[in-house]
Amino acid sequence: MRTTLLLAMIALAVPASAEAGWYMGAGSYSCCPVTACQPTSCYTTCKVERQTCYKTVYDTVMEPEQYTVNRTVYDTVYEDVTSTCYRNVTETQYRTEEYTVARPVYETATRTETYTVMKPVTETLYRDCSRTVMRPVYEDHVRECTRTVMRPVTETIERECRRTVFKQVCETINQERCYTIMKPVTTCKTVRRDCGRWAWKPVCVPGPVLPRLTCDPCTGWNVCMTQTPGFTTYRPEWCPNIVEQQVPCTTYVPEVVRQNCPVTVTRMVPEVQVTKVPVTVCKMVPETIVEKIPYRTCKMVPETIVNRVPYQVCKMVEEQCTREVPVRTCKMVYEKKTCEVPFCVTKQVPYEVTRRVARCVTREEPVTCTRMVAKCVPRQVAYEVCRVVPSTVCTPCESGCVTGNCSVPYSGGAIEGDSTYSTEGDSDFEAQKPTEVPEADPADTVPNPDPQA
Repeated sequence: MRTTLLLAMIALAVPASAEAGWYMGAGSYSCCPVTACQPTSCYTTCKVERQTCYKTVYDTVMEPEQYTVNRTVYDTVYEDVTSTCYRNVTETQYRTEEYTVARPVYETATRTETYTVMKPVTETLYRDCSRTVMRPVYEDHVRECTRTVMRPVTETIERECRRTVFKQVCETINQERCYTIMKPVTTCKTVRRDCGRWAWKPVCVPGPVLPRLTCDPCTGWNVCMTQTPGFTTYRPEWCPNIVEQQVPCTTYVPEVVRQNCPVTVTRMVPEVQVTKVPVTVCKMVPETIVEKIPYRTCKMVPETIVNRVPYQVCKMVEEQCTREVPVRTCKMVYEKKTCEVPFCVTKQVPYEVTRRVARCVTREEPVTCTRMVAKCVPRQVAYEVCRVVPSTVCTPCESGCVTGNCSVPYSGGAIEGDSTYSTEGDSDFEAQKPTEVPEADPADTVPNPDPQA
């Protein structure tokens, strides 16, 4: 589309000599046939027409839009859940087991044995035996033993016991007491007071500034700001009047007062008390004791004793003996026994446990949100369309066609040359005529930066 428009513009700007070359030399004939010369000279010219058109352009505009959605909110709820748990309990049980033991069985038998023994035969014999012995002879005597012993003698005596006690004694004394009292003292103080009064004071308030129309011979009617006259008002104003006055002022001054007051005082007086206490006293008195102690003395007197001493003589005599010797044999007898074997059995005992379990509960909660919604807004955009409109112009031939040369002045679209050229009946020219420029593509137009245009 752009190429067609460009070719049309070039065709208007290039001289006629170039146009003659376009048509394969047809425009540069030095003579034209007699039949080609007509009483008038007609040619085709093109002119460019501009036309303002409008097209609809859609702009995308983002607009906020409120919408409500349901949001899922999770709340935590605690529930008491009772679950059954198991704990291991160990019990002791017994099972019966058989085992084989070997029990010894003893049997006793006798056998006869003959043996020779040496039997002792004892004979008693006597022999004379003389010996000297010391025989004790005892004698009884008496001797005197003098000793001194301490004999206790008890007697009762009286002993003085002294002790100090404190006795309460009450007496009255005069005691001086001091206390503080507040004594009023009156003094005069100078006080300044404002005994003024209110007075009305005039105040001038200016008027407002208003526009006023004035006439000036040079500039004509003008509007100027003019101050309007004000007004007088009254406002209260305080007029001070300072007056000094003597005002009595009472203050309290502390004063110490002394006073003698009778006071009863109790004091403790020591006093010695004497008491007689009976005391038992024990004295040790020495005493001489004479005792007669019998005693015995022993003397050893030798004495000869003659006696017959028997003694025994032993002889060994052989003797044959027979005896029954017991023989013990042992056999192992196997027998089965039963015993109770303890073993531990673990079993699970159920018990219930209550615990708090957190559970999420969902609920829908409306929430207002804002989103941007794309909206197409149409607007009119102006653009120009250029098109070439062909038109035929006929002019009379001024010089005639005697020699076949027709000189036609160029008026914007004619072809310059020595011969007369006419576009009538030329099919190639009709084919090469610039066509109407179509409407411009909206994509090729430059958008207007102003959206309100």
